[in-house]
Amino acid sequence: MYGEIGCGLPAVNTLVYGLHPEPDMAEQLTDDDWIKQGLKALARDGFTALKADPLAKTMGVSRGSFYWHFADLRAFHAALLKRWREIAAEQIIADVEADSDEPLKALLRRTFGARLDLERAVRNWAAFDAAAQTAVRAIDRRRLDYIEELLRKRGFEAATARARAQILYWTFLGFALSGPPSPAARLEGLLEEILRMVSA
Repeated sequence: MYGEIGCGLPAVNTLVYGLHPEPDMAEQLTDDDWIKQGLKALARDGFTALKADPLAKTMGVSRGSFYWHFADLRAFHAALLKRWREIAAEQIIADVEADSDEPLKALLRRTFGARLDLERAVRNWAAFDAAAQTAVRAIDRRRLDYIEELLRKRGFEAATARARAQILYWTFLGFALSGPPSPAARLEGLLEEILRMVSA
C-alpha cells in the first residue's frame, strides 16, 4: 500500500589506501546527499549500482567522500533501507492521518497512484540480500498492521480486519510488481471497486 542491500563486497578502509577525502568534503556533501543519490540509483539501476565508485563519479567527487560519511558499504545500505522505510511507510501513514478524514481511501489513492520503481527495486534486492529481506519483512508488517487498524476503525472484527488487510496488501503488491501503470481514469475506478470490496 505504499509508494513511493548488500552487494557482498568487502569493506575498504580508505585511510589504509591513502584515499583521504578532500578537506572540505564534509561541508560539501552530507550523509543525506549520498542516501538520496543511492535511492535514485537503486530505483533506476537496481541494487548492483550501490557501490562507492559509480556513485562518487555521478556526484563528481572521489570515493574518499563516500567513506568519509559511511564506514563501509554495509553501513550505507543500512542507511538506505532505513530511509526507504521512512518514505515508503512512516511518511505516508503520517500524511494520511494528518490530511484525510477517510484514511483508507486516501491510502489507496496515495499508494496505488505513486511511482513504484523503488518498491520494485528493494524487493528485487531482498531476493539476494538478507538485510534487505529483513527490511522488506519489517515494512510489510508495519503496513499490514496499519491497514488492519484502519479496517477495525471501520467496525470490522479483528479476524475479518486481519484477513481483509492481507488481501488488500496482496493486491497492492501484485499491482506494484506488475507492468506499466494504468491510466488515471481507469485506476480511479479500480480503487473505488477495491474500496467497496474490502468495506462490504
